[in-house]
Amino acid sequence: MSIEDNKALVTRFWQAFSASKFDDVLAMLADDATWWVAGKTKLSATYTKAQFAELVKGIAEQADGGLSVTPNPGGLCAEGDRVSVEAKSYGKFKNGKVYQNEYHFMMVIRGGKFVSIREYLDTEHVTETFG
Repeated sequence: MSIEDNKALVTRFWQAFSASKFDDVLAMLADDATWWVAGKTKLSATYTKAQFAELVKGIAEQADGGLSVTPNPGGLCAEGDRVSVEAKSYGKFKNGKVYQNEYHFMMVIRGGKFVSIREYLDTEHVTETFG
């Protein structure tokens, strides 16, 4: 895939995620994909595809109207099989808390699917929202 194809895949991924189309999101992940979340929070870990599916399902069930992640158009850079993304999220949770985080994602693509995603975020805000 070209760099432009990779950027387009990243854009489609976050559009599907923000629309709570998680079957589409998971279809974009390779079977052996990993998703790593920075820090030492309740959610920090390296997830397999199956574990990530459970994590997303749990978060989606807690969020009224889902959780949107919006990439910064000027914060999307690509080289080879890697796409770097700056983004912001928004979600209102059933516990009354609003989750608005800022991220940097390093997304690695092979064969048209994501094989590795590394998520850097405000870990203090994760703890404030999710415990």
